[in-house]
Amino acid sequence: MADSVLLDTNIVIAATRRDARVNAEFALAKNVFVPAIVVGELLYGAHNAQHPFREFAKVEAFLTSLDESAILPCDHATGQVYGWLKFQCTSIGRPIPENDYWIAALAYQYDLTLVTRDGHFRDIRGLDVASW
Repeated sequence: MADSVLLDTNIVIAATRRDARVNAEFALAKNVFVPAIVVGELLYGAHNAQHPFREFAKVEAFLTSLDESAILPCDHATGQVYGWLKFQCTSIGRPIPENDYWIAALAYQYDLTLVTRDGHFRDIRGLDVASW
């Protein structure tokens, strides 16, 4: 179990849906971070949901359970890592979704284990990935 983890959107969604495995792992994690990009994806999903107010409430409940410093913004250093990662993936013909470059860049930048259920992150050399 990694001490410090960065949660991908699908893991946060699983947590808000009370996924037993995710919540058990979440309880064991010492330091949990969420990319600002994931916050945006979650809120987009809530806007697009059949019951938006219910989804907004789930997202907000999850986010308020975290310390404000747990939401990681992108900065110049993140952009540098993003550029390098996107070049690495596209040059070998293995591109990933655009937002996922930013999420991976934050994991690299802060030396965090990325927790996700998306297999394409495993194709990124040197990225520490876990699946809950």
